[in-house]
Amino acid sequence: MLNPQPFHLTIVVAMAARNRVIGLDGQMPWHVSGDLKHYRALTMGKPMIMGRKTLQSIGRILDGRDTIVLSRSDTPVMPGALQAQTPQQALELAKQCARSRSASEIIIAGGAEIYRIFLPVVSRIELTRIDVEPAGDAFFPELPDTEWKTDELTPMQRGPRDSAPAEFVTLTRRIPLVVE
Repeated sequence: MLNPQPFHLTIVVAMAARNRVIGLDGQMPWHVSGDLKHYRALTMGKPMIMGRKTLQSIGRILDGRDTIVLSRSDTPVMPGALQAQTPQQALELAKQCARSRSASEIIIAGGAEIYRIFLPVVSRIELTRIDVEPAGDAFFPELPDTEWKTDELTPMQRGPRDSAPAEFVTLTRRIPLVVE
């Protein structure tokens, strides 16, 4: 079993509000500049676990954050990225990085399969909900209302080049995780 203690695991995701799409052909099917700023603020100084395709879609290692890539392949993905072949290895690497940065939080940064793997042990989700219904080939898992509650909801100021309105939502588990 994955054991996140003593660190908090948080998913950070941008998702289409109407159909849970998070990607199409390795990219987000919208442009919302405020989401990028929000993402940076939420993830700076923290280790991030992501899949190979997510890192490739970003195209580079993000500054001020440790990048742990969870991939079945042992072929190096990108210089500067740490690589793990199992969720447990990814968590151990993330914990080591968090300790070295004195961070108490580990970010689960996607994509769809990585979210699915870690959702059972995540305590919080920082969601940018985009008001669109695009075509997509990657989807965020369903979040049952019986398990998750909305703690904060903040409408985002729409920029002139943003393709859709959005809001920032903080979700937490209704029943806290019990981890031995």
